[in-house]
Amino acid sequence: MKPQLIVLTGPTAVGKTKLSIMLAKKLSGEIISADSMQIYKHMDIGSAKVTTEEMDGVVHHLIDVLSPLDECNVSKFQTLCKEAIQGILERGHIPILVGGTGFYIQAILKDVDFAKTQVSDLRKKLEQEAEEKGACYLHEKLRQIDQVAAEQIHANNVKRVIRAIEYFEETGQPISAHNAQQKENESPYDYSYYVLTMDRDALYERIEQRIDQMLENGLVNEVKALKQMGCMKGMTSMQGLGYKEILDYLDGRCTYEEAVYLLKRDTRRFAKRQLTWFRREEDVIWIDKDAFGHDDTAICEFIMTQEENKRR
Repeated sequence: MKPQLIVLTGPTAVGKTKLSIMLAKKLSGEIISADSMQIYKHMDIGSAKVTTEEMDGVVHHLIDVLSPLDECNVSKFQTLCKEAIQGILERGHIPILVGGTGFYIQAILKDVDFAKTQVSDLRKKLEQEAEEKGACYLHEKLRQIDQVAAEQIHANNVKRVIRAIEYFEETGQPISAHNAQQKENESPYDYSYYVLTMDRDALYERIEQRIDQMLENGLVNEVKALKQMGCMKGMTSMQGLGYKEILDYLDGRCTYEEAVYLLKRDTRRFAKRQLTWFRREEDVIWIDKDAFGHDDTAICEFIMTQEENKRR
């Protein structure tokens, strides 16, 4: 039998954290974060990182693992996540993958093989082009060779854009075709894939309220401290929403008001892209929080019933 794995995901600010902890307690589970920013130390406010108090004794993995000066990519996450899953299973517990980074989740569910490449002259050339001509220029270059990948990868994600162009140059094949083939792989896990959703306008309101709370809690000072540590534009950790906008403000590239406006706008757009991603995934079980009256206990009971029925 394949090992059991539960995925609980959804757009940012939909309310994954509290529900996941409740679920982990009910099912004797341990939580693995599938969040590309919560994996970094010292990045608590902007990533809406779960606190020790909120964990309420539930073991969490892949939180505060890397320095913000380190690079984290999907391949590194995949390695760390597999190790965490194995340890959880050996302890007789259920691994619960929680977070909104759909690409990371897919890498685990389908055991995607990411071709490893060494830093090449081409990569250095592309990095220089991005620095001199901007991310949009490089993204358009990707669009010319792989329109599907260009639609899936945001222009600001320069590292993934570069990797996609590199892959095409190395193999003559678009990386989107490679990823589609990998996606068809049979999963090594007996997984359940739950996606939380809710009314769009209400979600956008929650996003704005969360950002206001982050700013009130000291997001600017958090980014200021990261900058003093040596974090700068272009680093993987500084690509996260909240960090790149505030860093631009601190570096004098925009006003505070402009930074806040862009942060709220881009977070709404990010939530929309997340939902688009999840709609393309297979075997997804959608959970409309409105239908449950936003009652986490009722949603938790629904998931537990689903799991019980699955194993009868």
